Parts: sequence; C-alpha cells; structure tokens
Amino acid sequence: MSTTAEATLADGTKLPYVVTDDPPRGGMKYTYFAPDKSYVVQFFNDPSIVAKSNIRKRLESIIGRYNPTLPESAGGARGNTDTIAGYFASKFCWPRAIVQSPEFGIVCPAYPSNFFFTESASQQLPLKGKDKKSNWFTSRNRRLLDSSELGDFRSMLQIAIILARSIRRMHQAGLSHSDLSCNNVLIDPKSGTCIVIDIDSLVVPGLYPPEVAGTQKYIAPEVLETMELPFTDSAKKLPCSSTDLHAMAVLIYEYFFMRHPLSGPKVFSSESAEKDNYLAFGPEALFIEDPNDTSNRPPDLKLTINDFGPAVRKMFLRSFVDGLHNPSARPAAMEWEKVLTQAWDLLQPCPNPKCPGKWFILHDASRPVCPFCGQSVRKGRDFVRLSLKSSFRGNSAQWRQAYEVNAYDGLPLLSWHVFSDVYPDEKADRKLLAYVNRVNGEWYLVNNGIQGLKSPAGNLVPAGAGIWLKEGAVFLMSEANNGYLAEVK
Repeated sequence: MSTTAEATLADGTKLPYVVTDDPPRGGMKYTYFAPDKSYVVQFFNDPSIVAKSNIRKRLESIIGRYNPTLPESAGGARGNTDTIAGYFASKFCWPRAIVQSPEFGIVCPAYPSNFFFTESASQQLPLKGKDKKSNWFTSRNRRLLDSSELGDFRSMLQIAIILARSIRRMHQAGLSHSDLSCNNVLIDPKSGTCIVIDIDSLVVPGLYPPEVAGTQKYIAPEVLETMELPFTDSAKKLPCSSTDLHAMAVLIYEYFFMRHPLSGPKVFSSESAEKDNYLAFGPEALFIEDPNDTSNRPPDLKLTINDFGPAVRKMFLRSFVDGLHNPSARPAAMEWEKVLTQAWDLLQPCPNPKCPGKWFILHDASRPVCPFCGQSVRKGRDFVRLSLKSSFRGNSAQWRQAYEVNAYDGLPLLSWHVFSDVYPDEKADRKLLAYVNRVNGEWYLVNNGIQGLKSPAGNLVPAGAGIWLKEGAVFLMSEANNGYLAEVK
C-alpha cells in the first residue's frame, strides 16, 4: 500500500514523494521515491539528529559552496564550470536540498537505472531492484550473477579511473567521504561506470568532523586501532582524506583482483575471531602481496600486482606496504588517476574468446602475454607501439619522451594523444580525432579530425586519409606547438 505525501524544502518548495510501508533503510536514513523516481526524499532513522547543530550547517555547505556537481555561478564549488559540474553530476549522488517537514531530511537525485539490477541479473537470486554494490562483482557473489553483468578487465579499469577522479575532485574541494566502501560506491561493469553515494556525511576538515568511522574492511588501520579511544583523546585517529585513500586503494585492488588486499591466511590471534579480525585489519594489518613478509600470502595467487606493470605495482605497494600504517605515505587520488589513465593507453584486447579478462595491460612489449589466460599476442600482428614525445619548451628541435600508446586495431585517439598540454580529465574534449586501423596486415593511423597531422615526409594528412605505421616511422600528430611527435615501434 502506498500514498503520496509532500516534503517542504528549506526554501519553501514542496516536492511530492511516495510513502510505502517498508521503505529502503540504511544505517542512517530511510528512503522514499518521487512519483516519477527521478529523485528520492530521505529522512534520518534518528529524528533527534536535527538537534545536532553541525548537521544543518554541514548539509548547507555540502549542497552549496563545496558542491562539485553545481557550477560556481550557481553557488557550487569554487572554480566549477558548467562542464565540470555536468561531468561530476553523473559521478556523485549529491544532495540537492534540505527537507524541513514533515521531518528533517534531504533530497537527492535517484541513482541512474543502470545501478539497479534487473530481473535477468541472476537465475539464482531475486535481485531485481537491488543496488549494484561492488561486492556483488568482486567477491564469491560473482558466481551468482549472469555473465552479462560482469564486464571485463577494461570496464573495471575504467571504473577505477572514474573513482580516483571523483575522489580527487572531492579532496580538491576540501572534503573527505569518511565511509568509502563497497556499499557507498555503486558500480556497473557492463558500462564501466560508478557512482559515489551517501554524500551527506562528508567531512569538512576543521569545520565538521566525521559522523561515522567507516565500513568494516575499508576502515584505515589507524582508525580501527584507535576506535575505542574517546573523541577528546588526541591520539584518536578520525576519518579524513588519508583514510579515504586507504579505502579507495582497497576498492581498486578488489576491482582488479576480485579479492581483498588484507584478507589472507595468517591467523593473528587464536583468542577470538573478533580479536583476530581487529589485528588483521588494524594494528597488525599485512598486505597479502607484501614482498618483504609473505606470511599472509595465499598459496594460489595466479594474478598479482606484477601483472599490471611497474607503475601500477608501485601504487599498490605505496598504498599497502609503505602507507598501510603510515597515512602520509599513501598516494593521492590524483596520482592514482594519472597512473591508471596511462595504464589505459597500454590496454590490449586478448584474442582468446574464453579469456576471463578479455583485455590486459600490455606493459612489457617484449613479453606480450595475457596474465588472465596465458594467451600470447604478437607485435606487428596484434599491436604496434606509438611512442609520443613532447617538444622541450616549445623547441621543435628538442623532444622528450612523454609516454607510449599500445595501438591495436580500432584504437581511438583523442585530444590527449595529439596535444601534449591536454590531460584526460573531466575538462578534456573526448571527440574522436583519429583511429588505428589494420588492413591486409598493414597498420594505419586514420585522420578523423586533426588539423595539422603530418606524414613522415612532412605532408599534411587530410581528414579521411591515413599514415602507414611502418616500423621506425616518425610523424607529427599536429604541427601546432603543443603537438606530439610520434614514433612507430
């Protein structure tokens, strides 16, 4: 049985919502949907929370001046343009307004439909309408899902990039989430997208302290270790941006390996399961792939951090060895974003139709083997390499190595593959400028819209024409001062 009620917002606006007998309920709030399901109205499980003076001020700050989904011109985060706000509006489920009555609450946009399971998601469980929390895809629960739901390694890498970018933007605004976990980051491997939810408890350093400590297995070790200390104790560690970085790294590791980075076979205490769990994720936490201490390493690790290249490996070691018990040593979200986007440019499709990963990071061209299934690919037949160089201080006579792109048949080339001063972030133009095509065993770069693309002979290459990517060929991606020089390897 359902009825329609009205919520009165802080500015006096009235919004209808549908009251049901058993609304979805989380740890802090319960939820009613709009009649058209375009937004939700959420009330707090504990009505007395309104008496806390910080709650309203926190929400007003989150909805207004710290809001990355709202342009600065409309009262949103500083420096936010319409383009940036539009990009992040699809990456966060950000609160839009405060509800005054019939109870204190908030209005949020509804999750996009792709973050809910459909009836066909599982033949074994009734999942229709349930949120796509990431542990459905990164744990043993995977086996209960239809294969069409699982995506592939490329889609999980894309999710990791979006998550790192979203957390980077949140930290740039001076906020931290405080409860990043599989519950608060919904993912859709089919489309390679994710959305960060439960934004209303964000921490504003120096202004509004955290309301929650986090979620089990995602809580940073230093927070878990000092959880029993009183709030007034200076030794107590509270959720902040550095604890976000721990939780984010855990999520990324889970996306790549379908396992938790600290859940190994080591028994930390035989006294009780509770103490063992406390030590394993708190004061004695040990990375299962720690190169210096293998006591927590499972015996059957077929896929490891070594399989994704030295740059990605270094990020995991900084997160779970150097930074596991030293928060200041954890890599920032911006660093993760940079390394993961560079890894994206080394992706290679696996020719094995039964490969579970379907794509892999081809970080070592001298050993081009898929780590998911062992299938080899061959240089020249399955891929070529483009080495991109940028001019040194605009001097066309001096070039320095920027990075490499693994070129497979159908590879799209975008603005950051052409111009050295373009970074693939939320501001970048994503229009297709060129693509790689293999015809009769030969490789070509086909111009789709680059102004000033030059052949190895120095001739302009018009749209629709191509450059033969033969071994050793050198050409300008653009004759502009910021254009890359490309060399075929």
